Order: sequence, then structure tokens, then C-alpha cells
Amino acid sequence: MSSGHGITATLANGETVTAALAVAADGRDSPMRDLMGLQMIAWSYPQWGIVATVEHEKPHNGCAYEHFLPSGPFAILPMTGNRSSLVWTEKDTLAPAMMQLDAEDFDAESARRFGTHLGATKAAGPRWSYPLKFHLARGFVKPRFALAGDSAHGIHPIAGQGLNLGLKDAAALTDVVLDAARLGLDIGTLDVLQKYERWRRFDSFALSVATDGLNRLFSNDIAPIRALRDLGMGIVDSIGPARRFFMRHAGGDIGRLPRLMKGEAA
Repeated sequence: MSSGHGITATLANGETVTAALAVAADGRDSPMRDLMGLQMIAWSYPQWGIVATVEHEKPHNGCAYEHFLPSGPFAILPMTGNRSSLVWTEKDTLAPAMMQLDAEDFDAESARRFGTHLGATKAAGPRWSYPLKFHLARGFVKPRFALAGDSAHGIHPIAGQGLNLGLKDAAALTDVVLDAARLGLDIGTLDVLQKYERWRRFDSFALSVATDGLNRLFSNDIAPIRALRDLGMGIVDSIGPARRFFMRHAGGDIGRLPRLMKGEAA
């Protein structure tokens, strides 16, 4: 419950906590977002994400890889030792069958997509899957309340940009709140929080459109589209500045960055 002077949360044990500002970072299915009446734009993809940890013979040397397959991107993300996290996008009609495979058959299917650059591979530990969805909150703030991270936006995992968006949210909100506090302003008022909303909602929308478009471009096997796609990737790979530009995008180093994202004191 928010008022002119603060926002109050009632905990499960009946205790109440009052603050000038509440921030909801409670995930894609955010109960706080729903409680505050913030609406969403949302749709589902005909894809599921399969996640597993894979052990491999050769060291990854800190390099991440992403294969673009007709069913969707197949990302290999480095972990400690000779291990990588696998984020495998599969058609929703096939993903349940892949999850039901025994260990040997699952390893064979993942190895077919993994490639041979890291030697023999084997899944280690549990694997899980989830349906891929998109959502973007129509508004990020209300008086004394702000959304951040997956509660504000959920995008396709292609290029792994969801984490970057969440980190930028936290750093940008820190910038806005501290700047207001230094001026002696009330950090929970709508005019202060709307600065955060304008900053982050535009970036979230732009990246959401980009990742959605990339997924639709790469997650198909239509011959003319495949030929144009491969030509474009070849051109980008051969032009150093273009390649570095896309690498900066993948690292979240494009656009207006909050001070914390630039290594500066907040």
C-alpha cells in the first residue's frame, strides 16, 4: 500500500515494513507487478529452452559460442573448469521428447549440435526446460514503486541479453535515486521514478525488438532467408569495426550507461 509519505508491505508473518520506495525484482511472474496493476505486452514462442551443464575434453578458454540452428539458437557458455552451460532452444513439439531421453541418448543429441571444437561432451548434473515467452511491462513505475529485471521485461534468450538488461535496470535506478537524494528530493515520487522509466523502458523495448527479430531470422530453414542470413553474417565477420560493434552490443556496452556500468562511483 502506498501513500503520500511512503509505501508499506505486509510480510507473511504479519509484520509491516514501510519505506520511501519499493522495488520489485521478483521474476517473470512477478506477484508485485500484478498487485500494483502494471499491465504487460506478452506472447509465447513455439520454442522451449533446455538448460544443462556439459563437461568437455578441451578447455573453452573463456569463449562463449552460439550456433544458429533451424529450431533456434544453441548457446555454449563457459563455466569453471572444462565445463559449459548449455542453453538449447528447441521446437515446442520436440523439447518434451528431448527431456525424456536417457543420459546416453541426450548426450548424443546435444553432441550433434555442440560440434567437435571442445572434444567429447557429456551432460553433468540435472537438466531442465521451460517455455520461451516474451513480455514487456507497459509501465515500469507507480508512485513509490518500480519494476526491475525480469519483472519488467522478459526477452528471448538469444545472445543472452536478459542479464544485461537486469543489471542496467539496477544501476540506472541507483543513478536516478541517488541523484534525487543528493538534491534533497523525495526518491519515491512519480516525477523522479519516471526518469528511470523513460531511460530503461526505451532500452528494453529496443533490445526486445532486436532479439525477437534475430530469433525469427535465424530460427528457420527457408533457403532464400538462409542464404541472405549467411551472407550478412559473413560480411559482419570480415569487417573488424562491424564485428566489434556487435560484440559491444552482446556485452551490454552500447547506449547510455549508468555510472556503475562504467566503473564509476554511483
